[in-house]
Amino acid sequence: MFKKKSKKSPALPPPNEPVDSTLEDDLFAQLDAKETSSPPTSDTLKSSTTPVKVTSTDSSQSEKSPKIKKDSKSRFIAREARKVLKFKSNTPDSDAVADAKLEQEIKAEERDIKRIQPDGHCLFAAVADQLALHGLLSRATASYAATRAAAAHYMLSHQDDFLPFLPSIEGEDGAGATTDGIMSPKQYATYCATIRDTGAWGGEPEILALSRAYNIPIHVVQAGQPPIVIHEPVDGMSDRAGAKVAFISYHRRMYGLGEHYNSLRPRVRIQPVHFMGAMH
Repeated sequence: MFKKKSKKSPALPPPNEPVDSTLEDDLFAQLDAKETSSPPTSDTLKSSTTPVKVTSTDSSQSEKSPKIKKDSKSRFIAREARKVLKFKSNTPDSDAVADAKLEQEIKAEERDIKRIQPDGHCLFAAVADQLALHGLLSRATASYAATRAAAAHYMLSHQDDFLPFLPSIEGEDGAGATTDGIMSPKQYATYCATIRDTGAWGGEPEILALSRAYNIPIHVVQAGQPPIVIHEPVDGMSDRAGAKVAFISYHRRMYGLGEHYNSLRPRVRIQPVHFMGAMH
């Protein structure tokens, strides 16, 4: 169960729907081409804006090519492509205002950022670091592989708690989707295997699964509203005396790559050292 702390409104955005790996390669190729392309010349602009009139004396030449109807999966992938391109072109590599606000929230919790490698495993690595701090995993076994396996196992074992909130990877009206547009049980099993075995990004479902699997509240500190999103195995567990709580930070835009998670370790207080005067 997750809840919002103090005046909370919407929680973290849901994890992005999976996009075909070939599509991702095409998108990044387009983005690279866009960044390296030279500015258009005046001749190019002129030719591109000059209307072109097409005439034909043969009616057969004017016949339009038959329009190919896209299936639901193609439409879904096309929508994802447009969203990724739009987000990439309109979003700066970082947001100074959001970064400052997040830093303020982190300080309020008396925490310091332990930076996590931005390699697609950041959520799971951040949680693993917190579990090691609380002694729930040893440093030798605290890895993203361990937390990925734990999240996938818990989700697969508690399908009814997660399946209703995961849209079909084939699109809402795609093959295999239910009448509600959510994953079929077969797709869900594939999704869990993907979380366990690949570098697929994790989000709220995986955070909740980890909270329950390790029986520890996970607080996600972010720049938006609410400033803290709380995931708990049981309601009110965070408020119990002496309760262990895992803290991670959510960054909407970091390293020029998009969403990212870091671990938030307790702030180290350096106690002043008093030296005795020289003995005579």
